[in-house]
Amino acid sequence: MITVNDNMNSNFWLCLVRKFSKMSSIPFIDIGANLTDPMYQGIYNSSKKHREDLGDVLERSWKNGLKKIIITSGCLNDCAGALKIASLNDNLYCTVGCHPTRCDDFDKAESPNIYLNHLADVIKNNKSKVVAIGECGLDNQRLHFCSKLVQEKYFEMQLQLSAQFNLPLFLHCRDAALTFMDIVKRNPDLVKAGGVVHSFDGSLEEAKEFIDFGFYIGINGCSLRTEESIKTVIAIPSNRLMLETDCPWCEIKQTHPSYSHIKTKFDSVKKEKYKDGCMVKGRNEPSTITQVLECLASVRKEDPVKLGTQIYENTLHLFFKNQ
Repeated sequence: MITVNDNMNSNFWLCLVRKFSKMSSIPFIDIGANLTDPMYQGIYNSSKKHREDLGDVLERSWKNGLKKIIITSGCLNDCAGALKIASLNDNLYCTVGCHPTRCDDFDKAESPNIYLNHLADVIKNNKSKVVAIGECGLDNQRLHFCSKLVQEKYFEMQLQLSAQFNLPLFLHCRDAALTFMDIVKRNPDLVKAGGVVHSFDGSLEEAKEFIDFGFYIGINGCSLRTEESIKTVIAIPSNRLMLETDCPWCEIKQTHPSYSHIKTKFDSVKKEKYKDGCMVKGRNEPSTITQVLECLASVRKEDPVKLGTQIYENTLHLFFKNQ
C-alpha cells in the first residue's frame, strides 16, 4: 500500500493519474479472432458446458479498449457465421477465404473455380464487412489435414481474390516460408493490396523476408512463447507490427517466458464452473490483447502507449484506410 505524507509532491499523483488514463485510452484492433468457434457457444469437444456467452465476451472487449475486431473465416461455410456475428456491431468485421488445412474443400466442391466464385460472391455481397482475404497460406505442420500440393495450389488461387477486390491478405505460414514466398513473389500483381502474416512464430530471417516484401507481422501469445521468439519480435520494426489474440487459442500461458511481463490479469474459472462476469480458463478472448501489448512493450523496452498507437495506425492503414 502506498501512503501519503505532507512532503509528497502532489504532482506525483497527478502524473500517476495521467499515466493510467493514457494506458486506458490505448486503441486496440484484434486482427484475428475466431469468434465462430463453438467454445463461445459453451461447447467444448462437442460437449455443452455452459450457456452461450459470446455477447458477454464482446461486451468485455469493448470495455477493455477494443475499437474493432476482425473475425477469421476458415472456409466458405465459416463465412456465414462470421458475417452473422459481424452484423451484431458496427465495429465487427471479417475475413473471407480458406485456411490451408481446409483446402481440400476446393476439390470437394463441384469444381475449384466454383468454390472460388462462391467466396467472391460472399465478398461482393458484404463489402462493408469483409476487410481481408483469408485465412489463407501454407501449413507444413499439419499435412495430415491437407497435402502440400493441394495447399499450394489453392493458396495461389486465392490470391486472385485479393487482386479482384483490392483487399489485403490475412496470411498463415507454418514451416513453409520458402514455398510461401515463392508463391507470392511470382504473383506480384495479385498481392498489391498487401497483407499480414498472422500468428507469427518463425525466425527473424523469415520475418525480415516477409517485411521486405511489404507484409506486416501479427503478434499473439504464440509469438511470445519462447525466449527465441521473444528475441525475434524485439527486432521487428514497430511500423510493421500488428496485434491479435487468435482466440480462443494462443493465450499467453504461465509456462511462457512472456507471462512475467503481463500487468493486466482477468478473473477466470474452469468451464465446468462457469460464472457470469468471468472469463473461461484456457479459452482466450479479444480482451487479452492488452496482455499481448504489455508483453511486447516490456520486452522491447518501449512505451506501451506509443507502441500501441503505432500498431493501431498500422492496422488502420492496412485494413481500414478507405473508411
